Amino acid sequence: MRAVELFTGAGGLALGIEKAGFHHDTVVERDKDCCRTIRENQLNGFALLNGWRLFSGDVREFEYSSLKGEIDLLAGGPPCQPFSIGGKHRGPLDRRDMFPEVARAVRELKPRAIIVENVKGLLRESFAKYFEYVILQLRYPEVELKPGEDWTNHLARLERHNTKGKERGLHYNIVFRQLNAANYGVPQKRERVIIVGFRADLGIEWSFPESSHSQDALIVDQWITNEYWERHRISKKSRPIMPPRLAPRVEGLRSERSLPLFAEEPWRTVRDALQGLPDPEFDDCSGWLNHKQNPGARSYTGHTGSPLDEPAKTLKAGDHGVPGGENAMVKMDGAVRYFTVRESARLQTFPDDYVLHGAWTEAMRQLGNAVPVLLAETIATGIRSRLSAC
Repeated sequence: MRAVELFTGAGGLALGIEKAGFHHDTVVERDKDCCRTIRENQLNGFALLNGWRLFSGDVREFEYSSLKGEIDLLAGGPPCQPFSIGGKHRGPLDRRDMFPEVARAVRELKPRAIIVENVKGLLRESFAKYFEYVILQLRYPEVELKPGEDWTNHLARLERHNTKGKERGLHYNIVFRQLNAANYGVPQKRERVIIVGFRADLGIEWSFPESSHSQDALIVDQWITNEYWERHRISKKSRPIMPPRLAPRVEGLRSERSLPLFAEEPWRTVRDALQGLPDPEFDDCSGWLNHKQNPGARSYTGHTGSPLDEPAKTLKAGDHGVPGGENAMVKMDGAVRYFTVRESARLQTFPDDYVLHGAWTEAMRQLGNAVPVLLAETIATGIRSRLSAC
């Protein structure tokens, strides 16, 4: 099945989609370092990138008429800065808002399905009206913005179109949900808004996949059965003290032990993710890609590192590099050190043989903007299954 992806970045969403059984005809990305990452992996013979045609430039300049034949899936994660909690919150007034370009791509390609990813800040109350506009643009891509028309007037036309009750022309059935990647086996607490749509003429019914991992299962694994510590060969005297905040939940779960509690697996932790990697502070890491220690990590109030025995905090990527105190781990002795690029790639579920181009700051920026590969694969697998059945 053919896919096209916009705002490809370092390729997290695209890799997951490929693993789910789609093949990218074209990927579009303007960032030079991200483009170098894609090209370098293609030169290295990374199989999932075989045949990708990379358009290195502004998505607004891409001509969709160059693509012939039906596109099964259009995917992309438009720049999140206009809606990020850590940004300037300018939303549609931010020149980096690219949701209109996603709507243009849908209108011109008429894909059978779409996946769009963005930050959870998109669902904030202050953006509620604009988020409605985003959804209606994707639902009715042929109801175009007129020359000189602002987005609020366009929204009003889309609302009138939506309430007519007559579904004519190209339109999509759209669903969205805020997902925590940790609930799908990603060793990171990363909440993102995922929008999925199917072309209405296909008559496809679809819902988001159920969670496969849970915090409660991890609590049982660590603090009731102790299987977690035994699996990692952590002696009793070396194990951390249970955080007081977990005590009520542990007691509650302990009293429920007779129930068949968990179809889910435990949340995956930083320790789980880094298993098998050499320690960059003390070991020879020359045989590993992007696995070099970056010194100078510090902890700040409100910006502390990720504990080893929980999923990592959300990896971040600021406009000017990694924010202070972020993208670091807290070791068992309380010391803080930055994650290496390879460790961060593991937290984003990138394969170990996938290289990230650039120095530490630049590579971390690419990873901080990426979609976890495993989360993308999980969602895309469900979409492919429904497309294959129709």
